[in-house]
Amino acid sequence: MTTTKNLGISFCGIEFENPVMLSSSPVSNTAEMVSRAFEAGFGGVVYKSIGSDDVKIVHPSPRMASYDQGPHKLVGLQNVEQTSDRPIRDNFEDLRYLKRTWPTKVVVSSIMGFSKSEWRTLALASEDAGVDMLELNFSCPHMTVEGAGMKVSHAHALVGEFTNIVRNAVKIPILAKLTPNITDITEPAMHAKNGGADGISTINTVAALSGVGLEDHVPLLNVYGKGAMSGYSGPAVKPIGLRCIAQLGLHRELGLPLSGIGGIETWVDVLEYMLCGASTVQITTGVIHYGYRIVEDILEGLSYYAEARGLGSLSEIVGSALPNIVPTDRFDLSRQGVACYDLERCVGCGQCYIVCHDAGGQCLRWDGHARRPVVDEHKCLSCMVCSFVCPISAPPLITYKEAPNKPPVIPPVSV
Repeated sequence: MTTTKNLGISFCGIEFENPVMLSSSPVSNTAEMVSRAFEAGFGGVVYKSIGSDDVKIVHPSPRMASYDQGPHKLVGLQNVEQTSDRPIRDNFEDLRYLKRTWPTKVVVSSIMGFSKSEWRTLALASEDAGVDMLELNFSCPHMTVEGAGMKVSHAHALVGEFTNIVRNAVKIPILAKLTPNITDITEPAMHAKNGGADGISTINTVAALSGVGLEDHVPLLNVYGKGAMSGYSGPAVKPIGLRCIAQLGLHRELGLPLSGIGGIETWVDVLEYMLCGASTVQITTGVIHYGYRIVEDILEGLSYYAEARGLGSLSEIVGSALPNIVPTDRFDLSRQGVACYDLERCVGCGQCYIVCHDAGGQCLRWDGHARRPVVDEHKCLSCMVCSFVCPISAPPLITYKEAPNKPPVIPPVSV
């Protein structure tokens, strides 16, 4: 287990030894699995969502599909898992075991009811099992039962109603887990707050199709000739997760603690979520890719960052980026700049020239003798697409610099 300093944080009145949790998913399905995650260093767990035994859960086969981008494996993950398929008694026994065996770790029970009475029953059973907190699953994108999963977040009043049922049943803190598959995530968040939620966790997976077979015309993941729009996670959804956390953090009336989820694999990812307003984070796909050991590097990186910044607690940086997130009409358009090139390190591949002419400002001329780009700074749009395709990235060969007194470039009208 990694030794860390200055990583403790308070969230919804509960003290965490560090802000990194397993999210409710296949990686938090049993006490044995969670125990190994705790041994690796995770500060808490949101246990895989528990439903009633009255609804028999049978997972499709196969149940997951990887989205790869060239040589990069598991950029995204599509899955069709439902709530836990284990007997409800086994799940609550595991929750009791985890809290008894790991008293310093935070154990959160994720529940999903299919009726008002089930929400209350599952909440009471979770509290009786000794968990620290509840997470209400209002966000699974592939539940087909009306009034369950993501369909709750779409019917905002149900978010408030089900949260209030649980609030009146238990004394422990409550998180409402919300979907990104919605126009404005702050609307169900406010219903959750009005219903008695102590915090918000988001995002759950994004509804998606990760591909279609060109021979059989069956969408992935292919379950014996049929596909479905279902939950998509991994690094590809991180920008959506950050956006949702920032929207909630910027909402003046909400004012609830936030737990960030979506595409987290490194300590940098964790810090970005915290800077956008999250006090804790949750991880699934990163564990599927690298195993529970992923947390070791995350905690080490967070420790070094906290020490280098002289932080007494990570809570000091929560939300620090929010004042810098503004509507686009607040940008200072009087300040313009250009791309600049370290030609000593240029390998002469010509990718910058191609992309500038086909998708940029046509500000580059190619010197065929020297095999180098020649920049016309007056025509440069500072779009920076040239830097996106340059193969030299450590450190970047193409960077940005401000050009004082440079007026905005207005391309000529083509007829």
